[in-house]
Amino acid sequence: MTSRLFIWPAAGMPARVGAIVMLAGPGDRLSVALHLARDHKANVLVVSRGYEGYSGPCPSRLPGVRLICFDPSPPTTRGEAEFIGRLAKRYGWKTVALVTATPQDSRARIRMERCFSGEVYVVTTGLPLSAWPGQIAYEWGATIKMLAQPGC
Repeated sequence: MTSRLFIWPAAGMPARVGAIVMLAGPGDRLSVALHLARDHKANVLVVSRGYEGYSGPCPSRLPGVRLICFDPSPPTTRGEAEFIGRLAKRYGWKTVALVTATPQDSRARIRMERCFSGEVYVVTTGLPLSAWPGQIAYEWGATIKMLAQPGC
């Protein structure tokens, strides 16, 4: 079960989505998100600058891509999903591609599906091998907590 949830989750996305959403956290997420935006996978790139994540300035604008940077409240995957759910309603997105590290894939997908009625795809970035044991332990705890929390 650990391998299916955190090491080899389902992956992939269609040629275009309503928005690319970079969740905060470890790994080289920003370069992956920017690559997808430069490849015109969406006209919108949303960057979370949340807790223990990217926490940097909003990246430079890309031609033809609307850039939205935000600080989630609460500063967690839950806060990110709630914010993205509101944006999706406002802008009429039917699909989103989440950019996250592989261990967070399943939990982020479930969180987002609770707050967004469209299709959720996940594009992952790797982590150093040394980070895996701690990330898997963290994800088990965070997943159990998420499953116990009702609603979005």
